[in-house]
Amino acid sequence: MFSKLVSRNSKRDRKNNGLYFSSMVLSIISFYIILSLSHQDVMIFLKQIESDAINKLFSMIPILYVATLFILFFLVYFASSMQMERRKHEFGVYLTLGMRRSKLFLLLLLEDLRNSVLALGIGLPISILISELISLITAKIVGLGIIEHQFSLSTTALLYTVIGFLAVKLAVFVLLSAKTANMEIGNLLSYSPSGMKKLLPKGVYLLASVFGMLLLGIAYYLGMSGRSWESVITMGITVLLGTLGTILLFFGMRLFIDLLVNLGSNRKLHTYNFRQIQELVIQRSTILAICSLLIFSALCLFGAGVAIASGNSGNQTHVLDYTFRDSKQETDENLDIDTVKKELEASGLASQFSKILQIKVGKPKEPESVSFEQFIKVLKEQKDSKNKEILVHNFQKYISSHLLPLSEYNELRKAAGLLPLELTSKEAYLYMGKDFLPDESLVNSVLKTNPQIKVMGNDVKLIGEVQSLPIVTDREITLSVALIVPDEVFMSYTDGQYSNYVSGILAPELVKEKGLMKAISDTNEKLNQTSLGYESYIQNMGRQLFYIISASYITIYLAIIFLVVANTIIGVQFLMGQRQSYRRYQTLIHLGANYETLCKSSEKQVNWYFGLPIALALISSSFGVSSLLTGIVPASVRMAMGQKFITAMLVVLLLAGFEVIYIRIVKKNSNKYLLSLMEPKREE
Repeated sequence: MFSKLVSRNSKRDRKNNGLYFSSMVLSIISFYIILSLSHQDVMIFLKQIESDAINKLFSMIPILYVATLFILFFLVYFASSMQMERRKHEFGVYLTLGMRRSKLFLLLLLEDLRNSVLALGIGLPISILISELISLITAKIVGLGIIEHQFSLSTTALLYTVIGFLAVKLAVFVLLSAKTANMEIGNLLSYSPSGMKKLLPKGVYLLASVFGMLLLGIAYYLGMSGRSWESVITMGITVLLGTLGTILLFFGMRLFIDLLVNLGSNRKLHTYNFRQIQELVIQRSTILAICSLLIFSALCLFGAGVAIASGNSGNQTHVLDYTFRDSKQETDENLDIDTVKKELEASGLASQFSKILQIKVGKPKEPESVSFEQFIKVLKEQKDSKNKEILVHNFQKYISSHLLPLSEYNELRKAAGLLPLELTSKEAYLYMGKDFLPDESLVNSVLKTNPQIKVMGNDVKLIGEVQSLPIVTDREITLSVALIVPDEVFMSYTDGQYSNYVSGILAPELVKEKGLMKAISDTNEKLNQTSLGYESYIQNMGRQLFYIISASYITIYLAIIFLVVANTIIGVQFLMGQRQSYRRYQTLIHLGANYETLCKSSEKQVNWYFGLPIALALISSSFGVSSLLTGIVPASVRMAMGQKFITAMLVVLLLAGFEVIYIRIVKKNSNKYLLSLMEPKREE
């Protein structure tokens, strides 16, 4: 009998709270996906190639896991407390009929455990499937599709998913069940009205709305202009203004709903619907505002994450395969090229490389001795654009510059299959790293005028087009701006003080025979037996992967969590508010309202209750996505900012479709409850 009661109650609970149960399944899926990331074969492969970036990514996973546990705890606590409140009359009846409190506690425990196990049984197989899909996508993003993909099942991820989920559920259960089981029978059986908050003068709500919109406008401006990214303080101010603005706007929403009431007062149940909505909004304005902020964050993170992932910069010019260093040193600097060649010959590796080349990098011996004044003047005359502002700002800061010798840079160009450059003693080429070059065509249009710059008091003419070939394999060593000058000028300006980078290019026949990745992997094994340290092209790819994944997958993961939490809270709140207003629905039934009428009324309320926070989130997301892309996307790909923004907004609209599904689920649950209210009427 007791087991049948457990089975019946748990089944009924899933039916009545399908939204909450679905959210638990989604949480399980999210847990497993992030925890299994380190066990995917593509990740293991990249880690074997000694990628510090991958290790950094893996170190973030426990932090995300713990943070998600906290978020899940509050979601489960909120939803479960609402459920307990709804069922307390039922618990009072059990105790009145003679059930012991310990037995009631056991009943609730078994119900919760049964539903938890079922959620795990549904969520884990789905999560394993999705994890495999993500593994394939990751391989495609970084160009590792040649690796034989193997199915991977992470027992560690499974274990921690189960432990984390059950621990959260148990903690919430103990807190709430102990509280409910110890309540007096009279309190359990008593009816708890929803209670209306005391209304304030209309002027207060108007003032709150105006201030809310003003604060949101300022937050939008700071984000769009890029000023919010200038420091941690400005970022904090932007977030604070946006949060306060949203809370104030929802607090003042009563006036907006009042206006809607008056616009259609002659329609069937129009006034009733909006008074219901108004009551819910007034009672829970802060929670609705927070949910709107969570949806906004989810839309921005998901949109920007997908846009960044789709804009992978892995197609940059690839010339160098290795940059060497002394294994006793951490830096790549000041390694003699002859030392490298001798070590490679001694180790039988010389035939593996078609070319070993070096590039010296120095600075003028006099500090702050470079002036780009005329260059900036010509740049300011160009057509106004965001990129122009960025470049003007940057060049105003460049009061010094690195120097590169012409002959060695020409060796790099030769390796890349490009023609050599030519210079006189009074000429120079402008070199800019890709990450600092937001608009190559704009810089070239300035260079066409052959602007004069000053280096250590000497006039130097900039000629040709901007140069940007990577001088080392490690993209973390990137020159913002440099001047390519004749060798004798280089030695004169630097006074013989410079850093020396030695790089190698694998033999083409070796790469053709084995493929680039296999060739580098085999060469790595041999290099590990020498005294040479190295940075390979594949290692650098791994570093790029870190930025791609951390900026896309992690943002997408957080977006899913935020979306699930926000929608579950809004949905559960509405459904519980509906149940607290059951006497009003019974009154409508007695007055002759049929089931279809009640359903239309409820659906209208759901549309508005969800629509208000979602609408504000959608409006804010257009500004938020632009702000995120401005702050996260490197300057090298900002030319495609418009395309990335369009991609991000398309993803946002796609997520809006997800919101529609959520709303339909809430409507279905609401209609089921209304049908249960009609059943006694039908029997009569």
